Amino acid sequence: MARANGTAAEDQAAPPSGEDFAQLLEESLGDHKSFEGRVIKGTVIAVDNDMVLIDVGLKSEGRVPLKDFATPGQDSEIKAGDLVDVFVERYEDREGVVRLSREKARREEAWTELEKAFSSGDRVNGMIFGRVKGGFIVDLSGAVAFLPGSQVDIRPVRDIAPLMGTPQPFQILKMDRQRNNIVVSRRAVLEETRAEERSELIANLKEGQVLEGVVKNITDYGAFVDLGGVDGLLHVTDIAWRRINHPTETLQIGETVKVQVIRFNAETQRISLGMKQLEADPWEGVAAKYPSGTKFTGRVTNITDYGAFVELEPGVEGLVHVSEMSWTKKNIHPGKIVSTSQEVEVMVLDADPEKRRISLGLKQCLGNPWEAFRDSHAPGSEVEGEVKNITEFGLFIGLPGEIDGMAHLSDLAWGKTGEEALAQFKKGDTVRAKVLDVDVEKERVSLGIKQLSDDPFDAALGKMKKGAVVTCTVTTVRDNGIEVAVGEGISGFIRKAELSRDRSEQRPDRFAAGEKVDAKITQIDRKARRVVLSVKAREVEEEKKAMATYGSSDSGASLGDILGAAIKEKREAAAKEGDEAVEEKAEKKPAKKPAKKAETADAGKAPPKKADKKEAEPKTAKKAGKKAPKSKDAAKGKSASAEAAGTKEKAKPKAKPKTKGKA
Repeated sequence: MARANGTAAEDQAAPPSGEDFAQLLEESLGDHKSFEGRVIKGTVIAVDNDMVLIDVGLKSEGRVPLKDFATPGQDSEIKAGDLVDVFVERYEDREGVVRLSREKARREEAWTELEKAFSSGDRVNGMIFGRVKGGFIVDLSGAVAFLPGSQVDIRPVRDIAPLMGTPQPFQILKMDRQRNNIVVSRRAVLEETRAEERSELIANLKEGQVLEGVVKNITDYGAFVDLGGVDGLLHVTDIAWRRINHPTETLQIGETVKVQVIRFNAETQRISLGMKQLEADPWEGVAAKYPSGTKFTGRVTNITDYGAFVELEPGVEGLVHVSEMSWTKKNIHPGKIVSTSQEVEVMVLDADPEKRRISLGLKQCLGNPWEAFRDSHAPGSEVEGEVKNITEFGLFIGLPGEIDGMAHLSDLAWGKTGEEALAQFKKGDTVRAKVLDVDVEKERVSLGIKQLSDDPFDAALGKMKKGAVVTCTVTTVRDNGIEVAVGEGISGFIRKAELSRDRSEQRPDRFAAGEKVDAKITQIDRKARRVVLSVKAREVEEEKKAMATYGSSDSGASLGDILGAAIKEKREAAAKEGDEAVEEKAEKKPAKKPAKKAETADAGKAPPKKADKKEAEPKTAKKAGKKAPKSKDAAKGKSASAEAAGTKEKAKPKAKPKTKGKA
């Protein structure tokens, strides 16, 4: 008790001074406060689940999350006893525990190294581990940096997955420690590396060189291949010998391919690459493998407006022109006959290895319907079909075998014009026709409808022959002649020069429609289906007969002399006077008188008739002598006309033999 009291008394007797307490407190806390905001080393005491207990030599241990010790993409390997750098955020929190941070410790260390690299322009290594708006997050050994999307690669990258979690070199573009902001670029590193590699590659590049590259980009016309610092174009036509519609059929972005340098322009630094050049040319020996006339099976690879391409073997294609696809289907798109990837049988028509062209035929592997029709329908046989089309030159009639035959408008009907015959038909009518001709080479079948019946022209001609005198009816009066009808269904024509022996009478307007005319057949035109006639020829023939019957050299003047003198006087009178009306009257009057004389002569004998001729001879001479002075006087027109009338009475001897003949 005394001990206790004594101890208490001693304690009360020597209380600590205020200065000593403050000094002790300063000694206890002064140095520890200096730890805050600094990176110090600590010892790992234990690893408990997801927390790491670290002793940094202070009043208490600090706890750090285990994930702070792990690098992106890897697990933490920390264990008890390891020395680590940690950042002291606070000496003592509300719970009296020291707050430590491994992340800030790493950041502080990294910032120090990054500042040195930024000032010297050196590259730094980092790892892309996250994506943010406008770019990506890069871990630079503890410091977090921002990588803009435009700085990832030289060209836009569609898929960033291969770059995620992979260490990459970066160039620091900007640093701000106060704002904790770092901006890096991967593109700057690639451009610098690319420039070095490009210079080295171009210096050693030459045509024919075989290189390996990576497909960087694909377009409709080809692919761009990175040869290691420089890009070359691999055109779609140089990818393979076979037809390729789009490069994606054989290539993919990021694929490594072996290519050959086809062309290289050192000035523009453009490189053309090819893949098919590394393979054997399938066109070698094509002429021997595909001779003309042989049949092969191929696959349709492409269809155009002018035909279809058929692949005979990989890299060898031939063209089937639209005209060689079908025997009967004309002016039709090839896509309606064949389809892509269809297996078809074709025939080789021609092979040109130099131009790399093979002409193929599809219809040649099928039966020729024109040959089949020719074999089954000989010329002269009858067929029946539907009118498929009506044109200005005839009818198209459907025939067996999906072919068409044509009946020309000249073969539609007898005795009708083409327009009249066409008007009798309409599309869709079923008609019968006769096969006239089959031309397999030109793919034509000539038909005739009128040939089904006999030609009425031949029947109407009957016994009419060339040189016969027939009676015809005037149908049309034209400037160059007259059209006449001879019998039934026969048309004829008399030219202006054949209307009369006398030129003054060769006037078509002397005739009228419906008038009867006797004429001689001079020509039968079966192709034009008409006859050519002549009045002049008939008159000449009648004059020859009259001379043969009545002419005599013993009478002193033949009938020809009498007719010649009369005709000469008539022509002079007509030329002087020009009175056509008087001429017509003069022509009509003597036509009756010779008829009476003919009757008298018919009742008597020939010698008195010759005597009459002798009597008529001085009269003609007398009138001819009187006419000469009167014809010169233009004022005496009536006397001249009278004399012309008298002369014309003498100039009509042709009526006498005609009348006598009839008697």
